[in-house]
Amino acid sequence: MTKYVCKVCGYIYDGSDGAWEDLAESWECPLCGAPKSEFEAVRETPAETQPAPQGQVRVELADNSGDLSSLEMSALCSNLARGFEKQYRPEEAEAFRELAAYFKSVTVPAVNPAYSQMLDLLEIDLNEDFPVAHNIAEEAGDRGALRALTWTEKVSRIVKSAISRYEKEGPALIEDTNVYVCTICGFIYIGDNLPEVCPVCKVPNWKFEMVEAS
Repeated sequence: MTKYVCKVCGYIYDGSDGAWEDLAESWECPLCGAPKSEFEAVRETPAETQPAPQGQVRVELADNSGDLSSLEMSALCSNLARGFEKQYRPEEAEAFRELAAYFKSVTVPAVNPAYSQMLDLLEIDLNEDFPVAHNIAEEAGDRGALRALTWTEKVSRIVKSAISRYEKEGPALIEDTNVYVCTICGFIYIGDNLPEVCPVCKVPNWKFEMVEAS
């Protein structure tokens, strides 16, 4: 028997809207809003015992020794501010928020920015970088890294979906509706009726913040 599972939130399609093949391409996951393209077919088979990994995972890492851009520094400081906030260290959190704002203010506008460039980078993350990182984390038995990678991969898929939809629909995608972001994992929800818990990291929906138009 084949099941169809959402790669973002794990929702299993139960056939309530008809046969999978008959669903329109515009159909969305009822839990997280991911498009039909983010579901994968999973055939139920008896579980097999996997052999223990042999040796070590070896990968060639890119040289990232160069200086970070102002925008990357802004994102880094913003994330550090959030981390200090979660540790109840308000002074450090405020200091890094100020640094994030400064680096953002001095960021040079991108040359010929395009959503297609973001989609290309997301494809590299999903098809190349995440699999390598998962292998390294599994080899090291690092459960924390595996959890973070799982969340990030799922959020990357929903970001890819949102960008693809915006390319097709334009501003109409977010007209007369709200956009929310989970402050814990970054999951994006477009709609008015938030799920009770985040489909990715499972925190309650009061952890979401509404994105205001700038």
